[in-house]
Amino acid sequence: MTSSISAWIWSERFWLPENVSWADLAHPPPGVEYPRMGQILYALPLAVGVFLLRLLFERLVAKPCAHILQIQAGVPRRAQPNAVLEKLYQSKTCPDTRQLEGLSKQLDWDVRKIQRWFRVRRNQDRPSTQKKFCESMWRFTFYLGIFIYAIRHLWVVSLKWHTGMCFCYTPSQKPLSPGQYNHYLAELAFYWSLMFSQFTDIKRKDFVVMLIHHLATIILITFSYANNMLRAGTLVMCVHDASDIFLEAAKLANYAKYQRLCDGLFVVFSISFFLTRLVIFPFWIVYSVLFESWEIVGPYQAWWLFNGLLLVLQTLHIIWFYLITRIAIKAIFKGKVSKDDRSDIESSSDEENYSSLSKNPCQTLNLKGNSHTGNLNGETHDH
Repeated sequence: MTSSISAWIWSERFWLPENVSWADLAHPPPGVEYPRMGQILYALPLAVGVFLLRLLFERLVAKPCAHILQIQAGVPRRAQPNAVLEKLYQSKTCPDTRQLEGLSKQLDWDVRKIQRWFRVRRNQDRPSTQKKFCESMWRFTFYLGIFIYAIRHLWVVSLKWHTGMCFCYTPSQKPLSPGQYNHYLAELAFYWSLMFSQFTDIKRKDFVVMLIHHLATIILITFSYANNMLRAGTLVMCVHDASDIFLEAAKLANYAKYQRLCDGLFVVFSISFFLTRLVIFPFWIVYSVLFESWEIVGPYQAWWLFNGLLLVLQTLHIIWFYLITRIAIKAIFKGKVSKDDRSDIESSSDEENYSSLSKNPCQTLNLKGNSHTGNLNGETHDH
């Protein structure tokens, strides 16, 4: 029965075009390697290693950098101990009007006082600027490192390919190089680690969007590897990593209060996001996967899956660019940014007033392009 299930999952009719079989990839010539699904499974234990490496990096590298830049963890004001309110808070951090009125009668507290207690309690769980800085520094380091690796080992060769060559199914023309394997394994392990850590990291309003983004990214990376579509996958990952670097750099500058640097990086990020995610990705890569591959190998069942996931990513790109545009418009025409549409869920205290925010877009910069995005990451994350 196990063999029947395996044969159904790895059906050649689903995964491969006509006249192509798994046997074509199973027996490479001497000195040549083709992708095998078992190889990519090493990404799962490697993802645990990536997560542990991140914890060490944040403690040994990012946190000392934060101290040098005088970014303190900060101690939030603690809410007055109250067993009744704490019990409700554990199940619902923002009670509705009916619950507030019931609590007011039960505790003999003014409704306004109860609302203030819940705001202070939410702020008590709010992550510090130092924690945000450490998270962004880890993502910045990874995106920069993997992009440089891709440029050095893969991108120079990729630029010499006509995009139609990505879909040539003569196995001898598509061998697996060590650089491609390392790139795929590192990207997949990183996004698996993001999938796990998303439930412990700073929670944002686009949590569900980022979850869909990471899931689509993992599926695309895995399936493109199993289907030997490495060239197309490599192009997609390189294009996405490019803008993520400037996003995380802008956030780091924002947390360190280097406002001019943050503003400049935000401009560079916005331009690079537009060029890579809304120009190069749809009009070069997605166009090639949709139309050139149709002419070269014709549509097959996995072809529909790949293109569907790519279109999902493109839809997320449009949503994120809309959020970026809103920040830019508010900064330019209204003179201030009321609040980032992807900002942390935790509310401010009563004394905080949104009108006190900076007139610069980076003051509330918490966008994720990703992906990184991302996210083939967003968190984004981000491919």
